Amino acid sequence: MILGIQPDLNNGVLPNASAFDAQPTPWRFSVRSIAVRLFLTCWLVYGLHFATNIVREIYPALALGDHFSFRLDEYANLHPDLFEKPGYGWHINNNPGVSFVAAIPYAIARPVIDRVVARVQQQRLASGQEPPAYNSPWPMAQEFYKTSWQRGFDIKFGLAALVMQLFCMAPISALGVVAMFYALRQVFVSDRAACWLALLYAFGTPVFFRTGYLNHNLMLGHFLFMGFVAMWNPSGSTRWTTQTRFFLGGLTGGTAFFFDNSGAILLLALFAYGLAQRWRLTHSLTDVVRHGWWYFLGTLGPVGLLWFYQWKSFGHPLYPGQHWMPAVHWSEQGYQGLSLPRADLFFSQLFDSRYGLFVSCPLLLLALLAPWINRQRQGRLANFELWAMLGIFAALLLFCSGVHYSQLQFNTGVRYLAPIFPYLFIAAALVLMRLPAVVAYLIATLSVAEAWCMAMYRDVERGLGVLDPVLHVLLGGFQLPVLTTVSRLSGQFGELLSNGVSPLPLFALMGVILYGIWASFSWPAFGRAAKQAAQAGGQTS
Repeated sequence: MILGIQPDLNNGVLPNASAFDAQPTPWRFSVRSIAVRLFLTCWLVYGLHFATNIVREIYPALALGDHFSFRLDEYANLHPDLFEKPGYGWHINNNPGVSFVAAIPYAIARPVIDRVVARVQQQRLASGQEPPAYNSPWPMAQEFYKTSWQRGFDIKFGLAALVMQLFCMAPISALGVVAMFYALRQVFVSDRAACWLALLYAFGTPVFFRTGYLNHNLMLGHFLFMGFVAMWNPSGSTRWTTQTRFFLGGLTGGTAFFFDNSGAILLLALFAYGLAQRWRLTHSLTDVVRHGWWYFLGTLGPVGLLWFYQWKSFGHPLYPGQHWMPAVHWSEQGYQGLSLPRADLFFSQLFDSRYGLFVSCPLLLLALLAPWINRQRQGRLANFELWAMLGIFAALLLFCSGVHYSQLQFNTGVRYLAPIFPYLFIAAALVLMRLPAVVAYLIATLSVAEAWCMAMYRDVERGLGVLDPVLHVLLGGFQLPVLTTVSRLSGQFGELLSNGVSPLPLFALMGVILYGIWASFSWPAFGRAAKQAAQAGGQTS
């Protein structure tokens, strides 16, 4: 009873009508091999679609990597979300958790970046070069590039953003896909089904789009989902005790709060799920309190670090950065832009043509049918876990419906609801797998097409909303965000890039690499064979 497992519940996973075995049916690859292949595939494809957006979270990462400091004085006035508090310097108006994580790869790469930046600056001074034109359709982007160039930050920003996306954002999103695979293989009792669904989650949802650059909303969602899976324990693993799993849940919940104030809602939602789970399994108040205590201990590290940051940056540990920032549009609503939920914000979060969740990913609409599909005799997931996932979604949706800044998503695409992608996807997968094969394949294909178009062409604020990227790619051809940026700097490269840069060679190269990753030979067996051949050659000589 240490794990509180009840045979009829099967740790929140129910057997289907065809009586699958307790363990997922094997595929031609081992479970670990599939996980490694999924990770590498997602990491490489996400990295290929790197976007050059310089978001506010990059600045604290630079300050930490350069000076081990929270102050951003050297970047004053470069971003509208940077502000100064007298006596404490410049900071961002949001929680800094993702910046702390991104600072690690940046600090490692900094010697190389500094050398490149120094060499470029020397060449510019020697040639007397003036700021070149940046042919962006957005005036603010043009002004930002000009100012960054004049202050000597343009190359640094570009290389730092690349490092943070390639070695922080992309691999963590890839780990999120692996966590999804491990959860789905227990739900559907099939490694093959779990693998294909995990790939659909990776490239058929806005996870693909949001991973293009450092994004705290999505990253906190990955961490929280890993904590949810640890507490859920759908496989019934005994490797960790339930106390350890609750500690990990608290750690990821606290990290979500460290990343963004909306993470406090998710921290509490995960805590409520854990307590209800223990009560449901044991009906012991002592057991519930003990596990709740372990969850609380897990939150202390990241939440304490957040309070330390706020104390050093603003002089008070409990007030967030938004409390000190100057008044801006929407901040007059409620407390610094936060009020009770409003109907217009509620529906815009879901259906706005520019950033609505179900417009950006119609696939997730299937999640709303999951309670009716799953309650039948063929249900695969315990209703308790299913309603917990939908409850986490509802909690964040209601919170964001009172956040007036969510209207800023018109120029970023779906973002505020990014943490709930994995929960809705599992619910949607329950419905998708019950549909006729032709319908399921059509939905999956259209979802991947939309998500890929959004990842290739990232300007989503024009008149047609999320249809703009789709039409732009269909009519203008394949793109890659970084190549689009390079083509807008064509004045620095002569006429060679004036007509744009084709991504097709990079796509072809990526196709060859992915084929090698998923080739049917066994890597361990290949390694053993190569080692034996080398030993045999040594003996012959």
